[in-house]
Parts: sequence; C-alpha cells; structure tokens
Amino acid sequence: MNLINLNNKEYDVIIVGAGFSGLYQLICLRDQLGMNCLVVETGDDVGGTWYWNRYPGARCDTESHAYSYYFSDELLKQWTWSERYPGHAEIRRYMNFVAEKFDLKKDILFNHKVTSAQYNEDKICWEITTNNKINFKSKFLITAVGCLSNANIPKIKGLENFEGKYYHTGNWPKNGVSFVGKKVGQIGTGSTGIQAVPVIAEEAKHLTVFQRTANYSVPARNKPLTENFKIHVKDKFKYYRELLKKTPNGHPFEISNRLVADVQEQEMQEIYEKAWEKGGLQFRGSFSDLVTNVEANKTASDFIKSKINETVLNKKFAAILSDIDHPYAGKRPPIDTNYFETYNRDNINLVDLRSNPITQIDEKGIQTEKEHFDLDIIVFATGYDAMTGPLLNMNIIGKNNLKLLEAWEEGPKTFLGLQVPGFPNMFTITGPGSPSVLTNMPIAIEQHVEWIRDCIDFMNKKEYSTIETDAKSAEEWGNEVNNVANKTLLPTVKHSWYLGANIPGKPQVFMPYAGGLPRYRDVCENIKNNNYKEFSLN
Repeated sequence: MNLINLNNKEYDVIIVGAGFSGLYQLICLRDQLGMNCLVVETGDDVGGTWYWNRYPGARCDTESHAYSYYFSDELLKQWTWSERYPGHAEIRRYMNFVAEKFDLKKDILFNHKVTSAQYNEDKICWEITTNNKINFKSKFLITAVGCLSNANIPKIKGLENFEGKYYHTGNWPKNGVSFVGKKVGQIGTGSTGIQAVPVIAEEAKHLTVFQRTANYSVPARNKPLTENFKIHVKDKFKYYRELLKKTPNGHPFEISNRLVADVQEQEMQEIYEKAWEKGGLQFRGSFSDLVTNVEANKTASDFIKSKINETVLNKKFAAILSDIDHPYAGKRPPIDTNYFETYNRDNINLVDLRSNPITQIDEKGIQTEKEHFDLDIIVFATGYDAMTGPLLNMNIIGKNNLKLLEAWEEGPKTFLGLQVPGFPNMFTITGPGSPSVLTNMPIAIEQHVEWIRDCIDFMNKKEYSTIETDAKSAEEWGNEVNNVANKTLLPTVKHSWYLGANIPGKPQVFMPYAGGLPRYRDVCENIKNNNYKEFSLN
C-alpha cells in the first residue's frame, strides 16, 4: 500500500529506484539533510535488481559480509547473514529490514514507472511523469535505476508464434516457474545462465542449453556461515569497512602483489589449486597481473579450461564449454554451484550456437541450422541493456530540449559517471564512467550517494540553485576511462556488455571505470575539497 499523498506534487528531490542506491540516498538526504524526498519505484516493494531477479539459482557473487551497507554500525550488528553467498530472497529480506529500520517506505511510491523527466529551465526544476499519469516536480533528479535492470530479449524470428511459455531471468515471475515434466531450452551462459542451469536441470524433464559464448567459471563453494564466522564479522566490521574501501573492487580480500612470472610452474599450479578449492571471486586475486598481462592471464585461463575438461565427462560437451575466446575475467567472471558437473546428467543437452546458430523459433520450439528442439519453456538468460538502457528508458530531456538519447547517440558521456552535460541538477548513481559493475556494488553505491549528499549540502549552504558539468569535463573524463581500460585486457573482449556489444546497434564504448574504487574515490574527494569548482554552480 502506498502512503504517499499524491496531492503533494513538489519535492526537493525525486529519486528513481528503490534498490541499494535509492534507499541509502533517501536516508542521506531526508534524514541527514532534512530534505523533502520522494522515491519512485516500478515494483511493488524494495529490492532493486533483486526485486526482479528471482530466477532459479539467483545468488549474489559477492560474499554476504561484504554485500551490505557499511554506513551504520548498528545495522551491521543487528543483521546476520545465513550463507557465504546470499540468495535473492535473503537479499530482499535484508533490504526490507533496512527499509523498516529507517522507516523508508512512507516516502516510496511503489508501482509507478517514470516515463518521462524534463528539465524546466525557467522554473529550475525537473518535471517528472509516471506511467499512471502522475506528475511531479523537483529541484533535483537522482537516478538510482541500477546498471542491470533493463532485460534484453533478443529479437529472434518467430518468438511470438511459440505456443509454450518463455521468461527472461531478469524479469522472473514472483511466484516462480515449475519445470517439472517440462522440456526446457535456455539461451545464454553468462553469470545468470551459469547459476540457472544446475537448478533447472534438477527439476526439468530435459534441459537444452544454447551457448553462443563459452565462459569461465570458478566454484562458489557456497555454504551456511558458521556461528564463529558470524561473530567474527560483527566483531571485526571496522576492519572490513576499511578493507572494502581500499581494495580496487570493493571486495573483502586483497589482490596478491606477486606476478605470475615471480613463481615456478609447480608453485603457480598450487596457488591456483588452492584458490579453486577456496572458491569465489578471490581466484582472480591470485596474481596481480591477471587482467593486465596476456601471458599471465593465459595461465589462469588454461587452468580453468583444464578443470572444465576434467569435470565434464562428455568430451563433445567439454570441448564446447572450454572453447573460450576471451581472457579470464575479461568479462564478468562467474562463480557457480555445480555448473560444469550438471553436464554429466542424463537429461541435459548442449548446443554450440557458433557452429549451429538459431534460425527461428516456431510454435513447438527452437529451430537451428541443423536440427529442431521441441520445447515447453524457453528461458532467456540473455543479459541486459546494461548501464545506459535503464536511463534511456526514462525519456530524460535536459536543457534546450536535449534528449539523453541524442546526447548519448555515440555512447554515454558523463563526468565521473555522476553528471551529464546539459542536464542540470541530475545525478546518476553508478552511471557509465564510474567503477559500478567492476566492483562490489554496495560499496561503490555508498561512495556515490555520500558524494551526492555532500554536494547538495554544499549547494544548500551556499544557496546555489543549479549544478552542471560541461562537455569538456565529460570528454576529458571519457578519455581517462578509456586510458585506464586500455591498460587492461577488458576492452579486448568481443560480445562484452561492458562495451554494450550484446545489444545490436548499441554504440560500443567501454563504460565502467577500471581504475579501481580507491583511485576513483580520491578523484571525487579532491573535487569535493575544491568546492566543486570543476562544475558550473549558479
């Protein structure tokens, strides 16, 4: 039930999205600065990406004690996670716990999707309209829409003729889907697909996996947390807070200083083996040069490929799964629970779309160049129009009727991933050009939200009405984003959503900032300490 008074149409701040970003931004501006705020949320509850991502096996790939807000000592002491890697339901419970603790829902308008946001230069305000034809005005517009919230279903000929059911993992039915007795086809084997396959295969009569791009994956080794570890995390939260702030990706472990070339072959294999047994994203921290040196990366890539070939007994499947065309961690590095082991089941098939592409979907299933697959259900694990898609979907119009869609025609242009030239008083939390998806998101979000809070506080105290970046700053920052990315192997990957290459026709620009959170935080702090002189304040 919404408690919002819809007769009140004017706010100091409108925040779009009630995930990690939106909830904390509301706390910072409403509770700490005393501003009149409204959060507008498409769904009917808090949760952000975890509200929509309820697909089988949906689980965070950051360890639970790090996938938390760290701004409140009390909150850290009060909440206890149950598993090493939290599942989607537990994360939603956590976010509801936060919303209740800080009494946030009274200022969240649920079941309303922003369909347009236009800047009115004369009145110095944003005019926002929702799908329910409700209009609002606010001095500031803050987008907290998330980087991975715009589901991408590829345009495959004949999909509308399919007589079965189809679903996208990023927009999963709240009541779940039963696969019992069903022939299921899953398209996509990125992080999401790798999580879904083992769970679907356990329930379905038969599962056919359609793979375009083979992927690395490291075992998550997920397990319930011990009582000792739960106590340890609560006792040491200040240590973890500092650790998360100083590591490049905001994870609760440090990346080793050693280079692959520093060790002998046997020691290298032992290091990888130990990391494999421990499981999780820490595997990529085994050496410091895995994402910057091709030869070093090859040692990790070869190790994982050998594990795939060792695990998957069907040699045809093993060859398809290990035929990986990019460096390890060049894309988002998945972690899994029994992904490769699942291909040893009797009720699973694997189709290599590079040698046998899909030609169409018909009434009964999927037709490839070489054969037809009868299906009852199709699961699209085909990712998102990442980073820019959720923002462009809002139909944002800035000064001089400049549409964001036009401003970003050649790819996103931002300063720090926080502001866009031509769009005064609009802030984008974890926007393109910020560390965002290359990090543990809550830690990146806290940094962004607090910077926006401090900036608005400065404006209020100095009685400034508007803040805006300019094209020169955005261009220079874009060059910095590219320069840093080009020191890594990340931009070399084909089909990477970091570049927008998974969306036909989307401009291919490397979007996240790969320089690490500490370096990024320093840049932002210097600007703050310089009284935001890099921006135009009026």
